[in-house]
Amino acid sequence: MSIFNRRNAFLGWGVWQVTKRVAKVKARRATPATEGGRPNKSLIAVAVASAVGALTFWRRHRTSTE
Repeated sequence: MSIFNRRNAFLGWGVWQVTKRVAKVKARRATPATEGGRPNKSLIAVAVASAVGALTFWRRHRTSTE
C-alpha cells in the first residue's frame, strides 16, 4: 500500500486550501485598519521601515558586485 495515492493527495490539497483561507483571514485581522480614510501611524511606520530596509539591502548588494 502506497502512502501517496489520490485520496491522500485530495485530502492534503483540501487541508492546504483551508489553511490558506484561515491564514488570509488572520492576516487581515492582524493588519491595522485605516482610520477615516487615512492609514494609521503604525502602518505608515512599517511601510517606511520596510522601504528603508529594502533600499539598504539593494544598495549593499549593488556596491559589493561592482
